[in-house]
Amino acid sequence: MTLPADLIRQFKQSQTRLTDLIDRFSQAKVLVVGDLTLDEFLTGQVERLSREAPVVILRHEETRQIPGGGANAVYNLAKLGGQVKAVGIVGKDDQGQALRGIFEEAGINTQGILVDETRPTVTKTRISGHARQSVTQQIVRIDRKSDRLLDLPLQQALAQYIQSQLDQVDGVICSDYGDGVFRTQPDGTLSPVIPAVLGHQRVMVDAQKDLPRYQGVTLFTPNLPEAEQAVGYAINSHERLIQAGEDLLKITQASHMLITRGDEGMSLFTPQKPMVHIPAFNRRQVFDVTGAGDTVIAAVSLALCVGASFWEATVLGNLAASLVVRQFGTATTQGEEMKQALADMLDNEAADRE
Repeated sequence: MTLPADLIRQFKQSQTRLTDLIDRFSQAKVLVVGDLTLDEFLTGQVERLSREAPVVILRHEETRQIPGGGANAVYNLAKLGGQVKAVGIVGKDDQGQALRGIFEEAGINTQGILVDETRPTVTKTRISGHARQSVTQQIVRIDRKSDRLLDLPLQQALAQYIQSQLDQVDGVICSDYGDGVFRTQPDGTLSPVIPAVLGHQRVMVDAQKDLPRYQGVTLFTPNLPEAEQAVGYAINSHERLIQAGEDLLKITQASHMLITRGDEGMSLFTPQKPMVHIPAFNRRQVFDVTGAGDTVIAAVSLALCVGASFWEATVLGNLAASLVVRQFGTATTQGEEMKQALADMLDNEAADRE
């Protein structure tokens, strides 16, 4: 990997501190408000072509269900050791029950998850098949969701629950995938959920669009395409990156802006301060970046909630992301894996320089 020498020295000097922060993740109490999704993976072996239609017949082997979308941020927090309360909407269906069950098994408080009987739980079902001794390939994806605006009474109920919890948590995460919880009313009125979450002093936001709705939050974590959409121009040079960071801080009035840039690492912006860049810790073993942004905001938020500086939190978010991109599909990591990865990274860097 070969990181800059001065950065390696900084990591070595901070290793004990970073390890201690990871150990303290279990002390953090976090409320996550999000657009909850269930990811289903159905796999089978291809037997033959159907006589009913020009499609293959699969003999079912396995169905896996894991949290996706905003639910993945919730699950990442729990797997990293945080004390998590989830807030969102599911349908009155098997998928909603499955998602609740996964959360409860992981020790996640689900009292803030309300049921909307008029819509399905957002579900993405990926059907994959394989012949004998061959690679499994995705054949089709089926999405279940409603584009109808969430009823105002449900948004108000969510807002009331959020307000009742603010003094019991160290931080609030908004995981906005545009699926209903945070959507603006037709007359332009903000979802009441947004002013409710802004009542906390530490709010971290991962939103795909319309960032200015969340004025004055602690931190945004847009990826590069989301940042480009927000500023309205391509971020294709160092100068444009700096300009974009400054523009994003202005239009959101946020305290900090963390732009995640894939294999180019992460860039942290703070008003009236130089940009801080952390290179990617893993550029070789990248198999799937799905859900990596959820891992980043989970690790960064836990670190901030237990007293990390924004540099330390960014390093830990980068470290966590470097682990989940080595796995296919939405994935999580744990504190012990992060500590081992940090030690291995420093050992490998030392060996590379000898």
